[in-house]
Amino acid sequence: MAKNPKNHGRDWTTQDKKDFKKYVQESTPTRQIATKMGRTENSIRLYASNNGISLRPKKTAAKKTAKKAAKRK
Repeated sequence: MAKNPKNHGRDWTTQDKKDFKKYVQESTPTRQIATKMGRTENSIRLYASNNGISLRPKKTAAKKTAKKAAKRK
């Protein structure tokens, strides 16, 4: 049987919520967020879904510029 993470079944603290928002803004992958926070990927997805937070990476200006340059060629 799989081992439960350290925060299994515990409520999200104010610090957890701040850390989560920071990781999302940095476009950290869900698996890494889960590992850093000691939670499962499903709990991360569920929290994001319940709070209207998107886990999709945000496009940066550098990526947009690179795409435009590739289209010009």
